[in-house]
Amino acid sequence: MKRQLEIRAAEGGEDSKLFVTDLARAYQRLAQRVGWTARLIDQRPGECSLLIQGTDLLGLDNEPGGHRIQRVPPTERKGRVHTSTVTVAVLDPSIAQTAIQDRDLRVEWYSGTGAGGQYRNKHQNSCRITHVPTGIQATAQCRSRENSYTEARAAIEQRVLGAHTAQVMGQRARDRRDQVGSGMRGDKRRTYRFQDDTVQDHVTGAKSRASAVMRGYFEALWR
Repeated sequence: MKRQLEIRAAEGGEDSKLFVTDLARAYQRLAQRVGWTARLIDQRPGECSLLIQGTDLLGLDNEPGGHRIQRVPPTERKGRVHTSTVTVAVLDPSIAQTAIQDRDLRVEWYSGTGAGGQYRNKHQNSCRITHVPTGIQATAQCRSRENSYTEARAAIEQRVLGAHTAQVMGQRARDRRDQVGSGMRGDKRRTYRFQDDTVQDHVTGAKSRASAVMRGYFEALWR
């Protein structure tokens, strides 16, 4: 089983960006504790993505949403408590390879057109393949039927996969938006109050110590 965790800074400026890194480390510690693997696959200022692999990852479904942080940031010189937010999305990283079945293909043969010699133009060696479920087409005009079919089949597979990938990625973007909400301070899944060493999950109602959660002990907040 695999899950991709995307953590992004929302409100709060620099401390929001710092907490993205802090939270990513906490998830890595969770993975290490329970025997999962956590690999950093993307990191940039204010954004981080982890690929989590292991068995029984369902607990991670408790993580998506806005995470509000109240603490004295490491960069704060006057000891003031700042409030900021980050968002967490938990996504399926796989893009299923859509299998193309022969029964879904309509193959048509026709004479070639244009430059290329009389042989190709007089013989029905040009191939048009239609993927019936999607209406996607590919054509190839070669001197032999075998080459035309091979070329057209490779093209249709690439185009169908591309369309399928775009559809899956679009669904993932919608899932991400649904999970993270607005990212505003009032739209929150969880609140970390480091001055009190507490974390409250506003969905499950569970509470835990912030210091424990940041060491990777998230389970106390889950359903």
